[in-house]
Amino acid sequence: MSGSALYETFARAPLAFERGEGSWLIAENGERYLDFAGGIAVNSLGHSHPHLVAALTEQAAKLWHVSNLYEIPGQSRLGERLVENTFADKVFFTNSGAEALEAAIKTARRYHYVKGHPERFRIITFEGAFHGRTLATIAAGGQQKYLEGFGPKVEGFDQVAFDDVDAAEKLISDETAAILLEPVQGEGGIRPFPTASLKRIRQLCDKHGILLIFDEVQCGIGRTGKLFAYEWTGVEPDIMAIAKGIGGGFPMGACLATAEAASGMTPGVHGTTFGGNPLAMAVGNAVLDIVLEDGFLDEVNRKALLMKQGLAAIADEYPDVIEGIRGTGFMLGLKCTMPNVRVNAALRDRKFLAVPAGDNVIRLLPPLTATDEDIREALDRIGAGAKNLSEMAADAG
Repeated sequence: MSGSALYETFARAPLAFERGEGSWLIAENGERYLDFAGGIAVNSLGHSHPHLVAALTEQAAKLWHVSNLYEIPGQSRLGERLVENTFADKVFFTNSGAEALEAAIKTARRYHYVKGHPERFRIITFEGAFHGRTLATIAAGGQQKYLEGFGPKVEGFDQVAFDDVDAAEKLISDETAAILLEPVQGEGGIRPFPTASLKRIRQLCDKHGILLIFDEVQCGIGRTGKLFAYEWTGVEPDIMAIAKGIGGGFPMGACLATAEAASGMTPGVHGTTFGGNPLAMAVGNAVLDIVLEDGFLDEVNRKALLMKQGLAAIADEYPDVIEGIRGTGFMLGLKCTMPNVRVNAALRDRKFLAVPAGDNVIRLLPPLTATDEDIREALDRIGAGAKNLSEMAADAG
């Protein structure tokens, strides 16, 4: 056998990391990289946060897995805390964002089924969305590159252009169960839905008796400067999928719902083997300990403003590299003038890690714990990368 034993599904950078400290990753050769990729918005509290490490190791010494055949106290506690701090009344724990979306889709369909409307199963979604890699969630996302080669698309998803609420309204029929969207599209290029659009979508859902599902897998858990992005808009969903940041690096997700929306989810209709296991619950509770602390999100917003202002100055200086800045909180995007992969490579050459996204954007997803010093260092490296690219472009021109 030749080559790697792994599936060839990732075009990996030639980098391997041995350990992490806060906003930094240390490669096997000892080189330090400033990590504003955050494992794609996962490492919400940076690397090796002492409170998370303590919670995980303490739980690991006691109990890892028992299954949902029994009570799991950490699950009850984390569920109660999520309910206390959101629109939701009920929580179902999963291992990933895709599973949280699957639970959300099933919750919505099941709701109408038990209300005597099994024909209401279709869900309206928006272009640019990324909802996961399962057969149902690639159908929901609707992107041809993810659907190709996997057989017939899962039935029941109708897609309209990003923020085209008129088109969404026209698609609502007697078969529509829900509207699903990311309040801020992550993979789609840090594109927030305008508040006015979300308010109108909420009104449409209420008028037609359909459910509103938010996907906050990437934009939740403090990422935008509030616990959840929907809080900026005053628009509450009926169902919400979360993951990434809630585990701070440990794989976990959850589906949150109002009691009414979850009314069809009765014993035996849905399940999970690993979801809500004691290890995940210990870490999830530890993440909330930090993020819900008084003043924590205020600090995120203060630091994010510092960073956004610095990025705007770089964009002003090098418009041939960076066209503009998007996003809020620590979910920021560099809208690039030249190809984003080229800009990303230039940043990596300066030992700065970011994440490419759609719409020729580079995502900056620093830990919520990033210090002012980390931000200044990030701005220095981004500025240096932009300067170098601008000079090379000028020389080539």
